[in-house]
Amino acid sequence: MDLTNLYAVSAVDGARLIRDGVVSSEQVVQACLERVLAVDKDVQAWAFLDPEHALAQARAADERRMSGQPLGPLHGVPVGIKDIIDTADMPTAHGSPLYAGRTPSRDAAVVARLRAAGAVIMGKTVTTELANRAPGKTRNPHHPGHTPGGSSSGSAAAVAAGMVPLALGSQTGGSTIRPAAYCGVYGLKPTHGLVPRTAMLQLSRSLDHVGLFARSIDDLALLLEQVAGHDEPDPDTRPRARVPYGSVAAEPPPLPPMFGLVKTSRWSEVDADARDAFDELTTALGDRVEAVELSVPAETTAAWHQDILDAEMARNLEREWTTGRDRLSAWLRARLERGRQVSAVDYLRARARVPELQASFAELFEQRYDALLTPAAAGTAPAGLESTGDPAFCTLWTLTGLPAISLPIMRGANGLPLGVQLVGPREGDARLLRTARWLVAHVAGQ
Repeated sequence: MDLTNLYAVSAVDGARLIRDGVVSSEQVVQACLERVLAVDKDVQAWAFLDPEHALAQARAADERRMSGQPLGPLHGVPVGIKDIIDTADMPTAHGSPLYAGRTPSRDAAVVARLRAAGAVIMGKTVTTELANRAPGKTRNPHHPGHTPGGSSSGSAAAVAAGMVPLALGSQTGGSTIRPAAYCGVYGLKPTHGLVPRTAMLQLSRSLDHVGLFARSIDDLALLLEQVAGHDEPDPDTRPRARVPYGSVAAEPPPLPPMFGLVKTSRWSEVDADARDAFDELTTALGDRVEAVELSVPAETTAAWHQDILDAEMARNLEREWTTGRDRLSAWLRARLERGRQVSAVDYLRARARVPELQASFAELFEQRYDALLTPAAAGTAPAGLESTGDPAFCTLWTLTGLPAISLPIMRGANGLPLGVQLVGPREGDARLLRTARWLVAHVAGQ
């Protein structure tokens, strides 16, 4: 293993090397900080980064190891945290001037779990304004003239650029899967309610998910093991047995997986090179993939998602609307205005359709498919920084709360990453990771 570029070491390998005393946490964190110094002037992935504080955490981790105390699974490994997730020792400003300089009094549940696992909280990554679609300062690390996606812009870009091996983001529409696809990293939106959202910005209880970013499936599984689980203040989590995501993901599936190709009625919006890439992928899969037609048009489910999100967001951001609307972007003001006009009938009707959708997908998974195959986005990252791209290929899976993962296994005609999205059964996150690993290996072997 090449130890001269420690910033590129995976989380799994980094944790093992630190645990075995081959390298120190301070060396790994220092290498990541040097990488930040070298590339972040072009990427701008960080909202807050205090190198000395990161190194102090690393030195404390090294002292703990040398003292013989028990070590957590992420001992000494640096992790980036999206700037809507509270950290008690550094600011959390939600990407908005309304919260500039805000330092919370406690850690979010996921941050507390990472610290308990031994992780070094490297810093706060850039979010778009209040985790919506008005862009932040971050640029795509593959081409600074292209968007990194959003709203978890900084988390995806920081992992892609080698500044940190792991990062947390969020998804309420397409805010994890889309930037993962644009930046060419692995991104996981777990089952709704699997990872607690306590002490992070709430837009929509019905739709908010914590998102995970890494450069390998093994690293995603390791990260998910640390943050998944019940947390009483989050009413959508529940007590459940601990799942060994890493070992399940590493197992070969009992049979080659069966995939359902979901194009949706938006397939005509997919870029030509992306359609060609999917044709090549489905050809490589042969009889392991077949087309699936959805019972409800994508435009209809998108309208349900929008009604739920806009109404709940207008309620949750009422304080920001009342006291600081003149400091919000024009895009967000318009979205909140629309949310305030959504009728109770339309909102409740949309909410009532979600269980029906979930049941229809549960039947597909039970009877035929290991995972659904669909684009993560319409194509590669769009040129320009005025937009973070269209989440249209993500919202259905956010609405239904199904686990989804973006795999960086294709390239567009312009050479930029092109993501493949896999969607799995509810609560089937471990199985989805295992299926994703099979697909990555299958494509690599072609």
